[in-house]
Amino acid sequence: MPARVLVVGAVNVDMVVRAPRLPGPGETVVGPGVERFGGGKGANAAVAAARAGAEVRYVGAVGADDVGSGAVAELRAEGIDVGAVAVLDDVPTGVALIVVDAAGENQIAVGGGANMAVDPEAVRSAVAGSAGWAGCVLVSTEIPEEAVAAAVETAAARGIRCVVNPAPVLPVIGRLLRHGPVLTPNTTEIRDLAALLPDGDAGGSVEERATALARRTNAEVVVTLGGEGALVVDPGGGVEHVPAHPAPAVRDTTGAGDTFNGVLAAGLAAGETVPRAVRRAVVAAALSVAESGARGGMPHAPRIEDELAGSERRGG
Repeated sequence: MPARVLVVGAVNVDMVVRAPRLPGPGETVVGPGVERFGGGKGANAAVAAARAGAEVRYVGAVGADDVGSGAVAELRAEGIDVGAVAVLDDVPTGVALIVVDAAGENQIAVGGGANMAVDPEAVRSAVAGSAGWAGCVLVSTEIPEEAVAAAVETAAARGIRCVVNPAPVLPVIGRLLRHGPVLTPNTTEIRDLAALLPDGDAGGSVEERATALARRTNAEVVVTLGGEGALVVDPGGGVEHVPAHPAPAVRDTTGAGDTFNGVLAAGLAAGETVPRAVRRAVVAAALSVAESGARGGMPHAPRIEDELAGSERRGG
């Protein structure tokens, strides 16, 4: 079946400074220059899904400024349908300020701008209008809580598979668990998600927390483990560790998680099982860190398939 993904989330412009190390509290570090890239977790994931071969529609908001028009043009150039991206007169386009150290690790501060004005009713309409078209709705949480709720609730009502990247973890997610989204937290976010359960923090380990959440959602929970790959926990308590794929180089890890989510959503939209889609997403995320910027290293489908096939031949 064709892979068709509707992405709901933030559109930012990333301003990146490379420095010898990440700054501590109250500390100033100096890098040689400033780079500008397209960003926003949702927009980045949309690019990753499109490069992985999916048809992608995007729902979000930008300001009526040059930054916003440039951000939308970049998405359009990737083949993404941006018809549902609102252009707002009274707020600026979102901006992320990123410091990347010599090892490729990063710190990020985000000014939400227009992302904080994404309209829940517009989201609801876009998701409802994609019923029968989209195989997956991917939701990024750098937007208002009620916009996140509108996306998840409408996807569930229309029978569309939904993936939620809980970065950041919003309180509203607690009430959305019953709608059965596939959650994709990292190891910090899984702790915060588990704290939303009625009985509080569900155990101490990543597996215990993921199992408690999977039982609540009756859907898989996929925990990203960075350089250790990913963990897939199903509602029955089954656990599968998908090992990391060797990264050809590590220049910038900024978009690795977004790449993972976009490729995962593309795989699920194409009818793949969660573990199979996760294996492809792990490969794509490893390839993505070799270039600067969240999107610079995001691989296209042929590269992903070649690397995945090679990994499977090696038994990885």
